[in-house]
Amino acid sequence: MTTEAVLFDFSGTLLRIESTRAWVGAVLGDRLPSVPAQELDRYATLLESAGALPGGAPPLRVPPALAGLWATRDVSAERHRAAYTGLSRQVGLPDDALHDALYERHMSPAAWQPYPDAVEVLRELRARGVGVAVVSNIGWDLRPVLREHGLDPYVDAYVLSYEHGVQKPDPRLFRTACEALGREPAHTLMVGDDRHADGGAAALGCAVHFVDALAAADRPDGLLPVLGLLG
Repeated sequence: MTTEAVLFDFSGTLLRIESTRAWVGAVLGDRLPSVPAQELDRYATLLESAGALPGGAPPLRVPPALAGLWATRDVSAERHRAAYTGLSRQVGLPDDALHDALYERHMSPAAWQPYPDAVEVLRELRARGVGVAVVSNIGWDLRPVLREHGLDPYVDAYVLSYEHGVQKPDPRLFRTACEALGREPAHTLMVGDDRHADGGAAALGCAVHFVDALAAADRPDGLLPVLGLLG
């Protein structure tokens, strides 16, 4: 069956967030230049265990007080920020304002790196006339990130959970993407790294292909197989 559209997840699929250590260094290292490197390492370890970096490692444990918020964190910008800064605040930092500064950092284009083959694959899809949408569980506007990294010219539509109040794996989010592209689910491929969230597209009749959410340098050609699945 011919594939007429491809839906891509954002984090861990098209781009990868910086390491927790780089994230901490970019904020605390800049604001608190006198903090020793070993102390920054300690903060990074604690924040990674807390799961405070969106797009990074999941929390080892979600505090009961945050459980409900965490489960629906991607349905609004407010819930997303509250969930992640709530996890961050499980770690004592020298200044409480640093928790919001860390959250702001992860939304900056500098915090993200495209996978090496992302532009190539998106460009080829455009050349073949295949519609492309980014479908993401997220609480902020990722469009500036894709623009900064040269991916936006090849994206026809963005379907972001917080803009619709619905998060994957709810089939409604995938249906919205198919409708935005004017394509039928049966002719659409969903590409993502989360078997639960992204796998929800199968309920709508989409084909699904999974990639591994590795560091960008460790996955140079993980998206290229998509081109062989077009039929």
